[in-house]
Amino acid sequence: MASTCPNCGKKLRIWDVKAECSSCGVSIPNYNWQARLEEDNIKAEKQFAVFNRTMNRIAYSIYGTKLRIVRLILTFLPAIGFILPWATLKSDGESFDLSIISFSGKKSLIDFFSSFFGDINLYITNMKFEGFGGAVTLGVAGYILFVLSALFIVIAFFLNIIMCKKPKTKSTIVFDALSVAASVAAVVCFVMSGSLAQQFTAFNFGDFPVINGGASVSWGYFVAIVLLFAATGINIAVAKAPAKSDETLEEERLARKAKKEEKERQKQIEREKANAEAEKAVAEEEAKKVEEAKAKLAARAKKKQ
Repeated sequence: MASTCPNCGKKLRIWDVKAECSSCGVSIPNYNWQARLEEDNIKAEKQFAVFNRTMNRIAYSIYGTKLRIVRLILTFLPAIGFILPWATLKSDGESFDLSIISFSGKKSLIDFFSSFFGDINLYITNMKFEGFGGAVTLGVAGYILFVLSALFIVIAFFLNIIMCKKPKTKSTIVFDALSVAASVAAVVCFVMSGSLAQQFTAFNFGDFPVINGGASVSWGYFVAIVLLFAATGINIAVAKAPAKSDETLEEERLARKAKKEEKERQKQIEREKANAEAEKAVAEEEAKKVEEAKAKLAARAKKKQ
């Protein structure tokens, strides 16, 4: 309850429980309800305007132009590159692929994480033994950088939607570049891990034995790096391309809405016209039947005469 009457200003006490003011008799809950209703309408219109602008921006950011549609495809395609082998560490014991999964029976990122989080202390002990600069350390770093590269490209993909209100933003380009840099570092670390492995006859990569190991870059990385550069390039092109203003997008939305409503109106007119013609046809058919019946009755009456 208000502390004073909004009409006369009389101070309201705790025992003033009636809706009407004891002094002027005005209904306090309904006081100036038309003005308050108008205020609510204005607030609702503003909220709908903000909602429409946001939806316009999201739609425009995703598929507003042909260039943005191409961007949507090219920023998603790099995901394919992460299931391909980027580098391979071969040995007479266990072999490893720098990829999310391996189709050749080698250990992959999934196997590494399962082993790593199963016994982190074992990996730390192995890396500490080689002074945090040997084959195990570089192999672990390669897998971690591989994950970071994937994470950066995913962030870049979702930033296209999150940053829809800023069509000229360079944030997606930054994360694309970070993904490329992390991918290069991941492959370098993995290959260097294989080079160091050649210096030892055998060692343990966590709980995996590596015997006479050696590493090389795989064909999948060349596919992956092309897709990553393509994603970066298309984001640069979109950032440099002219972008429509909120006012233009709202005008286009209203134009599409008006066109849709006009189309629906025309369909309704056609349906009403068709119904009217059908009713007219039925009425004509009924009139024809009545005329025929009258003619038959007249003919019978004439025969009786």
